[in-house]
Order: sequence, then structure tokens, then C-alpha cells
Amino acid sequence: MAKTSIKRGDKKSRGGQKTERPQRAGRPSRRPTALGRDTRETKRYDAPPIEAQEPLIIGRHPVLEALRAGRAITRIWVQTGLLEGSLREIVGLARDAHIAVNTVPKVLLDRMAETVPHQGVIAQAALKPVLSLDDLEALIRGVSNPLIYVLDGIQDPQNLGAILRVADATGAAAVVIPERGAVGLTAAVGKASAGAIEYVPVVRVTNLSAALQKIKSWGVFVYAADPAAERLYTAVDWRGAVAVLIGAEGRGIRPLVKSRADDVVRLPMFGHVNSLNAATAAAVLGFEVVRQRSQS
Repeated sequence: MAKTSIKRGDKKSRGGQKTERPQRAGRPSRRPTALGRDTRETKRYDAPPIEAQEPLIIGRHPVLEALRAGRAITRIWVQTGLLEGSLREIVGLARDAHIAVNTVPKVLLDRMAETVPHQGVIAQAALKPVLSLDDLEALIRGVSNPLIYVLDGIQDPQNLGAILRVADATGAAAVVIPERGAVGLTAAVGKASAGAIEYVPVVRVTNLSAALQKIKSWGVFVYAADPAAERLYTAVDWRGAVAVLIGAEGRGIRPLVKSRADDVVRLPMFGHVNSLNAATAAAVLGFEVVRQRSQS
């Protein structure tokens, strides 16, 4: 008589047909993958739809300053269970301005911010207006002895953000950047500026060399920072309408752009490294302008 083989876990019904073992309650279902392994379903939070052309403002201080400055903000995302300190003020200002505030899990903010620390809050803002050379002329003519920072090829968002902080602290009329070969007004720049981006006019030009010629025609004296210059930055007169021209680390100011400067100055260096980063150089020069003007 032939024996019937029954595998462990199988049950035989009264009619002799095999029945499947029932799934235990509470166990998640398993699904075969393309590699033949079982995977369990995991919860996924998808980032909300964001307008591609609208930048994100990331971090507590940048978002708070954007609200205080009256920046046009579309919506704000706040981390669930983190409504304390400056976040409470952010939510209050947003509600007063009738801006939608959504509480979301941290994993969603992480995905939206990518590598930028979000501190539990992200805002979506309308594009910050970037000014033209015509706008810059109006700014210059409306200010007594304006200070302008002209940046050649700054590609590090941390550097540009820090320079915007310096520009705000030293009362600059504007910061001029080129359209190509340099970082723009990104979320990382806004974060590094600690909110200063909301207050400093930024002018973007297609040809930096031609723009400098135009700026000089408006009565602005242009000083370029150059480690090879003979004169120290403290030996020149910064009390009139001046522009500080600063180049990128490593490459420095391009020769054609540097040739448009009225004079070149250097910072005294006594260490083994013969240059400072762009933001530090901007701060040293900018506060020399402030020092001289405060004594006149």
C-alpha cells in the first residue's frame, strides 16, 4: 500500500486534499522581491508637493527672520511634538499672517532639507527678488557714501551666506554676484546667512567686469583684495562711496575683473597660510570701513 507523504505544516482535509496552514494573527504579510527574499511592509512618508521654482527656507533663525521681514511665504512645516522656544514664535507669526502651518514627522523634514540642518522647521517662500544694475544705481544714489560688496566666483554657500551677514552688519547698500560660475541664493546660503539674506539687496549681473565699469561711473571707488598688493587695507581711505571686490578661495579675482579696480589692498598675514576665506576677508575689510567712518 502506497504511503502518502505529508509535509510539516500541511494539513489533510477529510477528502484527502491538502489545505494551506492559516496565517497567524498579528504577523505582517510577506512579499517576495525580485531577489527572491521576503520583505516586510514599512511606513513611508513622502515629501509634500513643492513648487520647483519656490525656494525653501530651512532652520529656525532664517524662517523667523523671513517672517519678521514680511517675506511672502506660502506654507510652513513644523516637526511634530517640537512646539517650543522660537518655534512657538514662528507659528504665532505665521498664523497672524494667515500662513498655513502643518505639523509633520521629522523623517519628512529630513528628506526635504537633505543635508541642511532644519531644527524642526522649513518654510516655502516666494522667490527673493534679485536686483538689476539699474536697481543698484537707484540704491547707490539714495544712500550717502554707500558700501558695496562685489564677489567674483564665490561657489561655497557657507561663504556667501556669511558675507551676507557681514554686509548686513556693516550696513552695506548691496552685494553684487555674477550669474554664472558662482553660487546663487539657495536654501543653504539662506541658512548660513542666519536671516541676513532677507535684508541685504542682492544684485546679479551677467558681466562682472562691465558691471564694475558702470559702478565706477556712478562715483564709487573700487578696492580689490589681493594678497600680492603693496598697500595694507588700513592705509587707504574708506570713508567715501566704496566697493570691496573679493574673489573666490584659491583662484582669487580673475585678471580682467581685477583690472577694473581703482586700487588693490592686502591684509597682513604672518602665518604659514597666505590667505583667508572670502567671508573672513570681507569681514575684516568691511569693519575697517565702519571703523574709519565712525571716527570721521
